[in-house]
Amino acid sequence: MERVTSRAVRFHQIGGPQVLRLEPVEVRQPGADEVSIRVKALGLNRAEVLLRTDRYIESPQFPSSLGLEATGVIEDVGSEVRGYAVGDAVSVLPARSMGQHPTHAERLVVPQTRLVKNPPGQPWAEAAATWMQYLTAYGALVQVAGLREGDYVVITAASSSVGLAAIQIARRVGAVPIAVTRTSAKREALFAAGAAEVIASEEEDLHSRLVEVTGKLGARVVFDPVGGPIFEPLTAAMAEGGILIEYGGLCPEPTPFPLFAVLSRSLILRGYRVYDVLEDPARQQQAKDFIFDGLADGALLPVIARSFAFDEIVEAYRYLESNQQFGKVVVTL
Repeated sequence: MERVTSRAVRFHQIGGPQVLRLEPVEVRQPGADEVSIRVKALGLNRAEVLLRTDRYIESPQFPSSLGLEATGVIEDVGSEVRGYAVGDAVSVLPARSMGQHPTHAERLVVPQTRLVKNPPGQPWAEAAATWMQYLTAYGALVQVAGLREGDYVVITAASSSVGLAAIQIARRVGAVPIAVTRTSAKREALFAAGAAEVIASEEEDLHSRLVEVTGKLGARVVFDPVGGPIFEPLTAAMAEGGILIEYGGLCPEPTPFPLFAVLSRSLILRGYRVYDVLEDPARQQQAKDFIFDGLADGALLPVIARSFAFDEIVEAYRYLESNQQFGKVVVTL
């Protein structure tokens, strides 16, 4: 049988984007319940940066691959695959381990359980900017926090792809999204994206502004990927019985436990990962239905900051880590 190879993104040491390489790897034939995909676009995430710098939930095993999501065309299907055929446009849902199931490559072999069909006519770049962000935000805000009409929800790192997805989802359920960003540079863009209020945390007093915006009600939900000292002003402005969902760990500083805010308001601090949704079939289907409906009615529209070519993978990650982006950074093949 002819040997098939594909270029994949790999790295051999911890470091910045410059350690990334495009290297040939062998692509096996799909198993009975798997498909082979020709990749058309990739979405970049902070999780890949954390893996490359050994700050992720798993450590890299060298040479390490990476990547959580991709979209492309099915080229071959296994004998037990049902509901998918050669030529279908599909997206790959995130796997728990990037090292074992990476997506940054020209060709992939993926179990059918990690596939979702793209909406008809959806551009490749938009498909690559859809599933990680909307699954993450929907699972946290709707399935875990029970976000509902009239709730104040504070969204930090609001200009990220997940932050913008959270704003759109909050609007769709009738909640009031308060966007928190570091400076006022992205203020108008966040208002245009649907934020009811925008707070620049390095230029304004976060606690005072949150109290001003939410009044006596306080914020019932906080959605944060940052951690660190921001926990104290966030929890101090939360509503009785409110829930803070932490889905990242981007701040290198220690995260204090806000004991008296938690005690006095009976707050819930909840760690969250997208696998809470993906590994429960019923929750996954509920999330997919919501996302498909939102894409169809226009309430959910992926925001793409910039697209790069596959050969520009180092530049793409440099741009992601510069914090200049507004929305998703996409790589096209």
